[in-house]
Amino acid sequence: MTAITRRSLLKGTLATAVAAGVCPSRLWAQAVEPRPLPIPELIDARRQGNALALRAETGRTAFFPGRASATRGFNGSYLGPTLRIHQGDEVELAVTNAMPDATAVHWHGLLVPAESDGGPHQPVEPGSTWRPRIRVDQPGATLWYHAHVHGDTARQVYEGLAGMLLLADEAKERDLGLPSEYGVDDIPLVLQDKLFEDGRLVYPVHPLFMMQGVRGATVLVNGAANPVARVPAGLVRLRLLNGANARVFDLSFSDGRTFHWIASDAGLLERPVERRSLWLAPGERAELLVDFSDGRATALRTGPDPTLARGMMGEMGMMGMGGRAEPLDAAASILALEPRPRYRNAPPVRVPDRLVELERVNPAKAVRRRQLRLTMGCCGMEGGGMEHGMARGGMEPGMMGRGMGPPGGGMMGRGMGMRGMFGINGRPFELERIDLTVRFGDTEIWEVSGDAMPHPFHIHGVHFEVLSRAGSPPTIADQGMKDTVLVQERVELLVRFDWPAVNAPFVYHCHILEHEEGGQMGQYKTV
Repeated sequence: MTAITRRSLLKGTLATAVAAGVCPSRLWAQAVEPRPLPIPELIDARRQGNALALRAETGRTAFFPGRASATRGFNGSYLGPTLRIHQGDEVELAVTNAMPDATAVHWHGLLVPAESDGGPHQPVEPGSTWRPRIRVDQPGATLWYHAHVHGDTARQVYEGLAGMLLLADEAKERDLGLPSEYGVDDIPLVLQDKLFEDGRLVYPVHPLFMMQGVRGATVLVNGAANPVARVPAGLVRLRLLNGANARVFDLSFSDGRTFHWIASDAGLLERPVERRSLWLAPGERAELLVDFSDGRATALRTGPDPTLARGMMGEMGMMGMGGRAEPLDAAASILALEPRPRYRNAPPVRVPDRLVELERVNPAKAVRRRQLRLTMGCCGMEGGGMEHGMARGGMEPGMMGRGMGPPGGGMMGRGMGMRGMFGINGRPFELERIDLTVRFGDTEIWEVSGDAMPHPFHIHGVHFEVLSRAGSPPTIADQGMKDTVLVQERVELLVRFDWPAVNAPFVYHCHILEHEEGGQMGQYKTV
C-alpha cells in the first residue's frame, strides 16, 4: 500500500470535513479576562501514612464565566491533585471509580511491575477500587498520572483525568539548593490545548482530528485560560507537563530571556543547559530554572505546533476548526509571570554548575536490535474507512462531531469506525496479543520511525537513552533519561528492561492519544 504523506492525509480529510458541515460561527472567540494561576492541591504521601487515594469522577467546570462544561477529574471536577511520593518509600494507592464507565490510571514515568502500572490491563470498573502497592526506587523526577483505559483513553484525558506526580529526593534537592517551595518558587504547570464551542468544552469526533490528533486553539494552564502567576523576584523552578492529546508546544518567553533546563522526563540532567526555547511533546516533562531577580514581568509563550505544516494549520483555521486562532497559527502568550519582592532575609538561590551523574548503560551490551515503525493507514484508508466512520459518527451540521458525548461513548471504533487506521509495523493493537517478549535485565536497541507526521513514542516500564537521530548524534533536546521521545526521523533508543512484566504486559505506543486509541500501540512481556 502506498505510504500516506501529510499532504495526502490532509486532502483525504478536508473534503469529509466540509461535507460534515462544520460551522466556524459557533466556535468560541471571546477574550478571556486574566485570572490567578490555579495551583493544584499538593498531597504528600508521607503526611498520609504513605497511603494515597484518588477518586475518578464526573463533574461540571466553568472554563469561561457562566458556561459550564461536562468534565472529569480526580478528587474534583477537572484534573487532579499533585501527588508527592518519596525515594525509597513503599506507597499504597487506592483508585476509586465513581464514574458510570470504566477507567484505568497509569503512573507515567514511574517504574513499577506491570501489574501495578495502570495500563489497559488494569481497568477499574464503576463503583470499584484498585489498590496497587508500589516501591519507589528511581531518581527524583516530575512524573504524571492519567487515564489509560482501553478504548477511551483520548476522551477521558481530554475531559480532565490527569494530574502531576512528583517523586522527591530530599537529600539531592538539599545538596543542590534547588527551589522547592511548592506553588511559590516550585510551580507545577500542566499545559493543554482545547476546543470550545459557545464557551463549552468540545471533544471533536471528526476524521481530521482523529488522523492529526485533537488539537485545540485555547491553551489552558492548570485548567485556566489566560492565567497570571505571581512569582518571587529570584530563581523560580517551573515544572512543565505537556498533558495535551496531540499538540507539541514550542515554548519561550515573550522578552526572549534565557532559562536553564535542568530536568527531562526521568529526572535531572547532568548539567543545566542554557536555552531560549524548548519543544515539549505530548507526555514529555521538563524542569526549568528562570531568573526573575530583575523584577521584570514576562510571559510564557508557545509558537504554532512545529510538527504541523503551516499550510495545513491555515486550511484547518479557514474551516473554523481552530476556534480562537492565535495559539494555532502564531505565537501566543499562555501564562503571564509577574515577579514580587523576595521574602525578607531569603537567601539567594543560584543555578548549580552540575546536577547529577547519570548511570549510563554501555550500548555494546545490547543483545538485540528491533525495528518499530509507527504506521498510518495500514488497514482501510483506501477502503472507505473514513467515510464509514463519518456515517457512524453522527456528525451534525454546525457541530464539532458529537461534542463531549455521553460518558463511555467511546471514540475510535465505536465513535468513528477508525480502529485499524493506525498500527505498529502494520499491525493495529490487540489487547490479547503479546507483540514482543524480552528477557528480564537485558539491554536492547530499538529503532523507531514513523509514517506521515512526527509521533511522540512512549514505552511503559523503562527509562531509555536516545542514541541517535537519522544516523547522527542525538540533539540537545534528547539529553537525559527519557520515557517519551518525539520521533520525527528514525531514532535509536537504548532500553534496559529492569521491571517485570510477567503477570501482565507493558505497552508502548504513540502518545498522540487518538493514534494510540486507533491502534498505534503494542505490548511486551518479560521472561
